[in-house]
Amino acid sequence: MRKIIYNLVIMTEIDRTDRRILQELQRDGRLANVELAERIGLSPTATGERLRRLQKDGVITGFGARIAPGKLGLGLLVFVEVSLDKTTPDVFERFAEAVRRAPEVLECHMVAGGFDYLIKTRFGTMSAYRRFLGEGLLSLPGVRETRTYAVMEEVKTDGPLPV
Repeated sequence: MRKIIYNLVIMTEIDRTDRRILQELQRDGRLANVELAERIGLSPTATGERLRRLQKDGVITGFGARIAPGKLGLGLLVFVEVSLDKTTPDVFERFAEAVRRAPEVLECHMVAGGFDYLIKTRFGTMSAYRRFLGEGLLSLPGVRETRTYAVMEEVKTDGPLPV
């Protein structure tokens, strides 16, 4: 296995067999090693070694269950654009640290363009989101402005990566 450096990021070389492993595990992360080996045409030992390498190299970052948010009373999906008052390293870091501690924030991405961050959240009701916005998000360090986008319909979720 070779590691290739692109812009100071170490990339693990992924061959065709690794891609098959990743495709199968994205479909069903609970596959037993023997079943996975059978599907990709390798021995269980060789499959297990590849799987361990993919985990060690950080290609596979974990396993978990996909949960229906509505079944837990979290059917309202909301995206929020966040603009900061200043775009300096210390403001970025303070904001990022505060977001990491906010359990309501499912994802937060720094973006290029007309605003600084895109946040993904889930709530049971719009009033619950409104409380989070007023008492949580707007009080985070550096927040100047937000724009809220409540999702009316989820067309595609949890799509596998095209490996």
